[in-house]
Amino acid sequence: MERELALEFVRVTEAAAIAAGRLMGRGDKTGADQVAVDAMRNMLDSVNIRGTVVIGEGEMDEAPMLYIGEAIGTGDGVPVDIAVDPLEGTNLVSKGMPGAIAVMAVAPAGHLLHAPDMYMEKIITGPAGRGVIDLDSPIEDNLDRLAKSSGKSISDLTAVVLDRERHYDVIRRMRQKGARIKLITDGDVSPAIATGFPESGVDLLIGIGGAPEGVIAAAAIKCLGGEMQARLMPDDDEQRARMQAMGLVEGALLGLDDLVKGQDVLYVATAITDGDIMHGVRYGPVYCTTHSIVMRSRTGTIRFVKAMHRLDLKEGAHGNVRDEEEQAIHG
Repeated sequence: MERELALEFVRVTEAAAIAAGRLMGRGDKTGADQVAVDAMRNMLDSVNIRGTVVIGEGEMDEAPMLYIGEAIGTGDGVPVDIAVDPLEGTNLVSKGMPGAIAVMAVAPAGHLLHAPDMYMEKIITGPAGRGVIDLDSPIEDNLDRLAKSSGKSISDLTAVVLDRERHYDVIRRMRQKGARIKLITDGDVSPAIATGFPESGVDLLIGIGGAPEGVIAAAAIKCLGGEMQARLMPDDDEQRARMQAMGLVEGALLGLDDLVKGQDVLYVATAITDGDIMHGVRYGPVYCTTHSIVMRSRTGTIRFVKAMHRLDLKEGAHGNVRDEEEQAIHG
């Protein structure tokens, strides 16, 4: 993929974040998601790609846009797979809580796992966990090995877990082991990415969440040089049939290369609300400010992009905004 596409995709997630951020804390998660979808879809029309949505808002009969299989872009340029979540953390935006992002991953056609909309068991770390973590090992062993590889004591490790009853046992065992626990209510992509940044204070994400979100997180972890293992968890025969049609074996352990093939993937996200590594959208009388991250696995480059957007130059009702000033800080 052309590296110049990176900034084009940043503009896409910026537009979704600016639109959704207007509804922060207003108790309207459906409305926030809708404006994010509209803004992202409109911006994608201008990107010079032949894209296909492989992870999106649902099947064709479930979503009017950004549905799985939808053709995206101008129709020129390279053929790519696109995984999108215009608003990852709808409840977080609705309640004004941290960690909501607009996010997408892009890879050459056929390189992203077309994950069915089902649960996925995940264990994710940054570079310190490469060759160390094992989803099939007891959590106590994983903590021991991660502490040793990272040069930390177990009491200094922080694990993020979705606050769900299905995780109560692993939470109890990690507490008994002495690890620090950070419980989240929704949105496990942001904390998964945070494992790749020491300053975030997050060392590990573990638990059961959405499979589509798992593939998006895998794209970022591949860019960051981290580690991830996962397992799809179908609930019914329909989900099992979907797996079989894709050639996936129930119960099989999936590594990073199973989730994201090759070394040419882009991960782009813009914060909607404040998170571990980015500030959320700020609105002023003339400008609004966004913070984004764009990563490319081929080069290992991580860029943080701070952008100021002139509000009076918005195009459309929900913020396809022309950038007035952009400042890229190279990681």
